[in-house]
Amino acid sequence: MLSDAKCRRARCPDGKRQIKISDERGLYLLVTYAGGRYWRMNYRYGGKQKTLAIGVYPEVSLAEARNQRNLARKILRDGRDPAVARRIDAGTTFRAIADEWLQREAIDRAATTVEQNRSRLAQHILPRLGDIPVAEIRASDILRVLEHIDARGTPTTAHRCRSLIGQILRYAIATGRCESDPTPALRGAIRQPPARHMPALLDPAAIGCMLDAIMTYHGHHTIRHALMLLAYTFVRPGELRHAAWDEFDMNRHEWRIPDARMKMRGRGSHIVPLSRQALQILDTQRAISGHCVLVFPGIRDPRKPLSDNTLNSALRRMGVGKDQHVAHGFRAMARSLLAEHGWRPEIIERQLAHQEQSKVVAAYARAEHMDDRRAMMQEWADYLDSLTPDKKTNA
Repeated sequence: MLSDAKCRRARCPDGKRQIKISDERGLYLLVTYAGGRYWRMNYRYGGKQKTLAIGVYPEVSLAEARNQRNLARKILRDGRDPAVARRIDAGTTFRAIADEWLQREAIDRAATTVEQNRSRLAQHILPRLGDIPVAEIRASDILRVLEHIDARGTPTTAHRCRSLIGQILRYAIATGRCESDPTPALRGAIRQPPARHMPALLDPAAIGCMLDAIMTYHGHHTIRHALMLLAYTFVRPGELRHAAWDEFDMNRHEWRIPDARMKMRGRGSHIVPLSRQALQILDTQRAISGHCVLVFPGIRDPRKPLSDNTLNSALRRMGVGKDQHVAHGFRAMARSLLAEHGWRPEIIERQLAHQEQSKVVAAYARAEHMDDRRAMMQEWADYLDSLTPDKKTNA
């Protein structure tokens, strides 16, 4: 019986073109003199000896090869030839449906979200479910995937993978390639992950200290300007890092973030009214990066935006702990304090660019509350300034 260590060490001896190293129940590793290692399975169908090609090691692991062997034996028990079934079912495997679904998602979802889903599929889901026809996937198959993930101490990933599998199976139902989604039956089967919230400062005195630390930061001016603009506008950090100069209309005091860069696409560009303070930051930053496409280019490579970790790392160097506040926390900070200041929830949510449940409401709301939003953004900037009365204007 094979082990992963034996597979790694497998070599074809001199004088032979290839050798077979058996596992069990027909599965073996074919090792060639040139160094290739191929999974094969011998079986009988219709009174004839046949061989099924399963894949190449190590791209196909020992565990996955055994899963494929078990699937082939199940197909044989059903009276079908595994080699023929593979050709017929190629377009209805979970892997094929997942690829289709990802292509559709790329139209409406942010690139980072699509890439996260692609990574979860490749790392956790496809090795175990990829080659199974979607119509044959059962709750027990999915549970084994989730238990494997949870056993590694990542229950949050397990829950996200359950949701991801469900979305793909529901797409398969909609396109007529399977009839049921077993994922709802698995609610509660995996331990609940601990609640996780983006750390955000809400105490005015602590916020004032943080803003003062940002304004007196001795690092690169671009980082300081980015953090202050993030505080004044409370957009998502990714939207700010990728901001381009041609998105800003200084005469109209507006920043229009293109639909393609929003977390949820298909709703048109998102308007961010710019306060006097935000305009001042942009005027100062233009002297640094006005010759670039990006407003906040990378410190080492101006063709790329600031990295994901740059802003949070700067906050850490300023003495703001990772359990106190993160770059994304400016959104929670604004949402909480603006509500305390009496601003209506629909105005705050519209400015945060949160998704409306109804597409009709979303289309209507894009232009709704604009005057109120402009007033709110200026009041918010003035409020932040009031928390640092001795602020240094060293932009």
